[in-house]
Amino acid sequence: MTATRVDAEVIRRLPKAVLHDHLDGGLRPATVVELAAAVGHTLPTTDPDELAAWYFEAANSGDLVRYIATFEHTLAVMQNREGLLRVAEEYVLDLAADGVVYAEVRYAPELNTRGGLTMNEVVETVQEGLAAGMAKAAAAGTPVRVGTLLCGMRMFDRVGEAAELAVAYRDAGVVGFDIAGAEDGFPPADHLAAFEHLRRESVPFTIHAGEAHGLPSIHQALQVCGAQRIGHGVRITEDIVDGKLGRLAGWVRDRRIALEMCPTSNLQTGCATSIAEHPITALKDLGFRVTLNTDNRLVSGTTMTREMSLLVEEAGWTVEDLRTVTVNALKSAFIPFDERNALIEDVVLPGYKSAL
Repeated sequence: MTATRVDAEVIRRLPKAVLHDHLDGGLRPATVVELAAAVGHTLPTTDPDELAAWYFEAANSGDLVRYIATFEHTLAVMQNREGLLRVAEEYVLDLAADGVVYAEVRYAPELNTRGGLTMNEVVETVQEGLAAGMAKAAAAGTPVRVGTLLCGMRMFDRVGEAAELAVAYRDAGVVGFDIAGAEDGFPPADHLAAFEHLRRESVPFTIHAGEAHGLPSIHQALQVCGAQRIGHGVRITEDIVDGKLGRLAGWVRDRRIALEMCPTSNLQTGCATSIAEHPITALKDLGFRVTLNTDNRLVSGTTMTREMSLLVEEAGWTVEDLRTVTVNALKSAFIPFDERNALIEDVVLPGYKSAL
């Protein structure tokens, strides 16, 4: 496995793991159009191809707040049981078609309650849809395991409720917790009580940090709140000068804290200037536990196959590099060690060997 120039079809067949992918950012454009018509929501266009292009162009603002604003239309069609079931099932099937064998899907239940569903009902409905998708994928010979991360929105006041839900549904498919939303001005330590509760209950969590806000947000997420992973974390490079790691960067690398990196998304929000110069490559080479992720497949017009292909074509990645980030993701997944190890030894490593 030495060829840098490996074609997209080979990459599509490679087993993949994704830790950072938002449910409300990964809908099929045609599904958005159909569900919007059913609930009477007005879209920028009712042509699926044009809608996909609109999302990608609207998200390319270089601004995280404007990027987040594109979710208005996907959330509008995820406010009832029918919409949530369909979106969750299709989410899994699309991952399976892309060669993903393990995924953690994240979403904020509070954002799906405008149609009258309670947060508990939202979680139960999404889990039902995910289970249906996993069953269909397995029956089609493309099994994928999907765990759920419940999110609290850091700008609002229901983070504690979302954390309680993560504890309550930990044996029903929920594997962890996250906070999402605008970083700047909303530090993770504002929700310290929720993180302390999760730690007491032994529920793992990741925190969006080091994207719109710099090193202080990463420091807070890790050293104050106790996160086990960092969502994005691209600005950890601010603590690295000429290859020399500062204390925080050294802590992240040496304690194998996974960085959930999302190259295309980071270009859209202005956190990186190109795939070739995205920090994921330098951090990989420095020995950080980097993982590769899609963030929002509809909004970023991407898939795991596309993210891998971009790194191969524009950043000189080899298939060994792709295997490394896949194994990294599974090592840091929020499921038990024996289950992580089985996916690595029985699925990922044989899959890479047989695909090439």
